[in-house]
Amino acid sequence: MIPLIYLDHHATTPVDPAVVAAMLPFLTERFGNPSSRHALGQDAHAAVEEARARVASLIGALPEDIVFTSGATESDNLAIKGAARALAGSGRRIVTTAIEHPAVLEPCRTLEREGFTIHRVPVGTDGIVEVGEIEAALEPGTTLVSVMAANNEIGTLQPLAEIGALCRSRGIAFHSDAVQALGRVALDVDAASLDLASLSAHKMYGPKGVGALYVRRARRPRLKLQPQAEGGGQEKGIRSGTLNVPGIVGFGEAARLAHAALDDGEPARLRALRDALLGGLTGSLAGITVNGSLEFRLPGNLHVSIDGVEAETLLLSLGDRFALSAGAACAEAGGKGSHVLRALGMTDSRVYSSVRFGLGRYNARLDVDAVVDALISAVNAARERSAPVRP
Repeated sequence: MIPLIYLDHHATTPVDPAVVAAMLPFLTERFGNPSSRHALGQDAHAAVEEARARVASLIGALPEDIVFTSGATESDNLAIKGAARALAGSGRRIVTTAIEHPAVLEPCRTLEREGFTIHRVPVGTDGIVEVGEIEAALEPGTTLVSVMAANNEIGTLQPLAEIGALCRSRGIAFHSDAVQALGRVALDVDAASLDLASLSAHKMYGPKGVGALYVRRARRPRLKLQPQAEGGGQEKGIRSGTLNVPGIVGFGEAARLAHAALDDGEPARLRALRDALLGGLTGSLAGITVNGSLEFRLPGNLHVSIDGVEAETLLLSLGDRFALSAGAACAEAGGKGSHVLRALGMTDSRVYSSVRFGLGRYNARLDVDAVVDALISAVNAARERSAPVRP
């Protein structure tokens, strides 16, 4: 069997062997509940706190501002609903963008049904929100702004520092779904003036089922989130439930490895691979259009539309050799295709001919060359099949 070349790192990442090794003892002999007072429990507690410090270090935070959760969806819900409801006495207006992940958009819809006003700021054709549009949306009664750090489809990076400065100057809480940016680009919660940031382990070579929410509590005491899961009062009462110690330990080790990779130039290596991929495609195929800004983008992301092909069909023909995804994979109800691509003003033909490449830690130039060769052949064959027959 031909080995699969994995190019879908925005969907999930393989767990790093070092992460697995760090987790294993906490699935076997070091199995204590970190809330227990005995030695096994205190051993687990110490491991959780070490992981908390590692995750905090990756984003320039204080360890006490990290709240462990089951993943980014829970973190987004806790941030959006928890902050909005806690701050409702000061206003009921929330500002976000049109290209957020459903884990932000759906909680916003829930709040809308509760009487909150949700203002969804559009983005430009480059997939980036204008800071001026955010500023114009900050009407009286705005208590929360939520803007993702990096888009999960087109990889565009948003101007968090500028938006954060606006929010800070007006006393408005600022949240970011930072899942795709974490461990891929430098992220500093102080530089971005973030009050809340959602994080996930499985997008950065850690295990699934564990994430975190950064909550600026120590330096912003008035932001007291309303808990969404009540119970035994774990995580200082913000998120009750027995902690997933093996997952948290894995998250901490993944954060340590990501920190080292950023320092060792991994973003530049991935950017070079991404540029080689784009150059290989455009050098041999006409009708390749990059979706979103190429300059302000995650280093391992490439998202393109390919004229004359249907992406899902194209990828099915490559599925036994390459793991890729179509740009319209995250389709909304009604078959309208990706809400992100729609927000860029793309036509149906471009939406449904879009392919997302997500390069990662274990990809090399040989992988890029292989996928370029395979795509050139598959695209040319697809275009020949769809070409009109001349009399």
